Amino acid sequence: MARAFQIAVFEGDGIGPEIMTPTLHILTQLSTARADYSLDFVTHPAGAAHYSKTGESLPATSLEAAGAADAILLSAMGLPDVRYEDGTEISPQIDLRKAFNLFAGVRPVRVGPGHPTPLKIPEGRAIDFVLIRESTEGLFHTQGRGEVSADEARETLLITRKVSEKLFQFAFQLAQDRKNRGVGQGRVTCVDKANVFRAFAYFRGLFDVEAAKHPGLNADHAYVDATALWMVQKPWDFDVLVTENMFGDILSDLGAGLMGGLGLAPSADIGLNQAVFQPCHGSAPDIAGEGKANPIAMILSAAMMLEWLGTRHDVPAMIEDGQRLRDAVETVLLQSDQLTPDLGGGNTTAGIEQAVLAALYA
Repeated sequence: MARAFQIAVFEGDGIGPEIMTPTLHILTQLSTARADYSLDFVTHPAGAAHYSKTGESLPATSLEAAGAADAILLSAMGLPDVRYEDGTEISPQIDLRKAFNLFAGVRPVRVGPGHPTPLKIPEGRAIDFVLIRESTEGLFHTQGRGEVSADEARETLLITRKVSEKLFQFAFQLAQDRKNRGVGQGRVTCVDKANVFRAFAYFRGLFDVEAAKHPGLNADHAYVDATALWMVQKPWDFDVLVTENMFGDILSDLGAGLMGGLGLAPSADIGLNQAVFQPCHGSAPDIAGEGKANPIAMILSAAMMLEWLGTRHDVPAMIEDGQRLRDAVETVLLQSDQLTPDLGGGNTTAGIEQAVLAALYA
């Protein structure tokens, strides 16, 4: 009997609905061809456009439904001209992370052979690493609650043992899984600023305690500024990087740049009981409705969802379909005539959907 999964869908703002549509079409085709699993998509309201109409960015009913679902598929959120009263952007995705304790922000950085990248990759080298960003505290801890006066402004960085221990356990488990699959070298790098801030020295100390429990893996440290340099100079040396929230926010965009742009950058925010899968890019309202938005990051995020669900519930067909979908996208990226304008091509959002489906069933 097929295992049925309910997926909470948030279509997002700007180009969000446009990139969600082909993603759901592809997922539907994959799942209907399988006897092992089925996917039931239920759309819920949230986002900047919803806020401008109702005064709510993430209704309580949407939050409750998301928590009850097996996974959450979320498109690009926010609009630059719609903000909370304090001037900050509408960001239901951050609310979801905090509500469900989604402490592990997983940002894969992969550049396959022949794929677009601003770097010149030496012969025999490959870029394939994962940045894990703590997603619930750090410098985002006081989001919307910072202290501001006429003379100064303050935000509070928070690092706790409870969250950091779970984060590091996740990072070492991921490194082990990658090593077992022959993908990674079995190395975890703690990215911090422990030479300046006591909070990051504490963060590093907790990392070292967890590292000692994994003698079969390599563990090291790097300061965040040096890491930014090395991500440009020698990104092929990395395997799994783990860091604080704000540092991860910045480095993940650098990772997207290595891949050719945010339109190719998927992500997941994962907790013990729930996970959100979404593209790293924004809602790009300037091109909304023009049919030229790049859906690849959204599609790759869906592939991550399939693999997470398949691993969590022991459904090998879902893991296989997640990899098949990733392989299909990589095939499309080798075809310059299939790329969207952000990658220098002239293809459309719908055209990418057809190209990915063609690669899936070639």
